[in-house]
Amino acid sequence: MKAIFCLLLSSHSIFHILSLCPITVWQLFGCSAAAQVKTSRETKGQFLSVNMAFSVGVMSAMYLTKGITGAHLNPAVTLSFCVLGQVPWGRLLPYCLSQLLGAYVASGLVYLVYYDAIMAFSGGVLTVYGPNETASIFATYPSEYMSLGGSFLDQVMGTGMLMLCILCLGEKRNTPAPSELIPAIVAVIVLGISMSMSANCGAAINPARDLGPRLFTLTAGWGTEVFTCYNYWFWVPLVAPLIGGVLGSCMYLIFIHWHLPDHDPPENLPTISTLSEKVKQPITRWEDGEELKAVHF
Repeated sequence: MKAIFCLLLSSHSIFHILSLCPITVWQLFGCSAAAQVKTSRETKGQFLSVNMAFSVGVMSAMYLTKGITGAHLNPAVTLSFCVLGQVPWGRLLPYCLSQLLGAYVASGLVYLVYYDAIMAFSGGVLTVYGPNETASIFATYPSEYMSLGGSFLDQVMGTGMLMLCILCLGEKRNTPAPSELIPAIVAVIVLGISMSMSANCGAAINPARDLGPRLFTLTAGWGTEVFTCYNYWFWVPLVAPLIGGVLGSCMYLIFIHWHLPDHDPPENLPTISTLSEKVKQPITRWEDGEELKAVHF
C-alpha cells in the first residue's frame, strides 16, 4: 500500500496527471457550450458562442498549468515541438495519452451535466445523423458535401496555421510576445481559426480533442457509428493535424525564422524561440524526502 502511495506521489506521476488538467478544462468550456447551443436549438447560444467558449477554455487551461506542465493541450503541437527539439521525445507519448484521457474525462463530465437536456432533445435516441443528432456535441464531423481528401486538406491547413502563428510568439529576433500574454494570444489565434475554418469539418486541429470525445460517445451509447460514419472519416482529425503541425513548423523555419536578422554574435545565437521557451517544462523532483518543486521560467 505504501509503495502504491509513493508511486502516485512520484514526480513523474504527478507531472503526467497534471497534464490531464488543461485539456479537461478546455473541453469542459467548449463541449458544454456546444451542448447548450445544440440542445436549446440555438436559442441559448449560436456558432460564435461555441468558438468563444473553446477559446476561453484554451486561455484558462494554459494559465492554469503553464508553470507546471507547460500547458500542453494538443498532440499535434507537442509533436511539432519534439521535431523542433524544444520538447524531449520521451514526453511525447505520456503527454498525448494524458491529453486523450483528459478529453475523455471532460466529455463524460459534460454528458453528466447535460444528460437531461440531451435526452430531451434526442428523445432518448443517441445518433450521429439527422436533425436530432447529438454526437457533434462532443466530437467533430464533416459537412455532407465534404470528401475525405478535402477534409484532410482542411485539417492540415488549420493545424499548420496554428503552429505558424504559435511559433512567432516567442521569436526573440522578431517581435516576441510577453510570456504572461501568450495564453490570451493563443486563445485569439484559436478563435480566428475556429471562426474561419469550421464550416467544413468543425476545425478540430487537435487529435486528442476529437478522439477522446469520440471514444466517450462510443462507450456512452452512440455506438460504433461514431467511427464508421461518413466513410470512416474519424481518422482524418486524428492524422491530418499531426502532419499539418509539422508542416506549419517547417514553413515557419523556411520562410520566417531563417530570414530574421541576427542581432547576436554567431556563437551566442539563440535557437528557435518558441512557445515552449516562454513556458518551459518544469523540473520536478520528489526524492529522499525533498519537497516537490517546480522551476518556473
